[in-house]
Amino acid sequence: MSEHEAALEPVDDIDENELTPGYKAPEKKDLNDILNQDADDESLIKYKKTLLGDFDGDSEDPRRVVVQKIAMIVEGREDVEADLEDMESVKGSTFTLKEGVHYKLKMYFKVQREIVSGLRYVQRAHKMGILVDRASHMIGSYGPKKDVYDVIVCEDEAPKGMTARGTYKVKSKIIDDDKQCHLEWEWKLEIKKDWEN
Repeated sequence: MSEHEAALEPVDDIDENELTPGYKAPEKKDLNDILNQDADDESLIKYKKTLLGDFDGDSEDPRRVVVQKIAMIVEGREDVEADLEDMESVKGSTFTLKEGVHYKLKMYFKVQREIVSGLRYVQRAHKMGILVDRASHMIGSYGPKKDVYDVIVCEDEAPKGMTARGTYKVKSKIIDDDKQCHLEWEWKLEIKKDWEN
């Protein structure tokens, strides 16, 4: 099984409590069906093409969602990015935050071939082998296009206090309404009393 095929396996360990309360996934429709619907309304067809584009994607790459990188943004600091197309470098990378600081996670991705509905970022953080945090953030639904989407996935505050300091092992996933996993990776987060420089 190729690296790309493995990424599309169904996710079976998503807790229903991690999903958005009250959110109901829309019925799945083929992109061509959407474009061909209301074929007699020229202005509506134009509008749909504007929204959905005419991009099929890289014929060599079967993925619907191609997650390129993620960035941690802290006001007054230089953004720290991880190249999610190079998993070996991500495994060894550590994001460092000062305790109590507000930060944002921003994701850069492309959508190919069809609409992806209910894209979501899910993460679990462990410290010394114990699950200390789980989070799920709705990213949204997106149509295929040539350009890269750049979306703020979440805004949060780093934990603070002596017990919060240390290294966390974080497992992250990008999933959709069909519970298909588009990307899964592990990284480290280090919470320090102060910035190193």
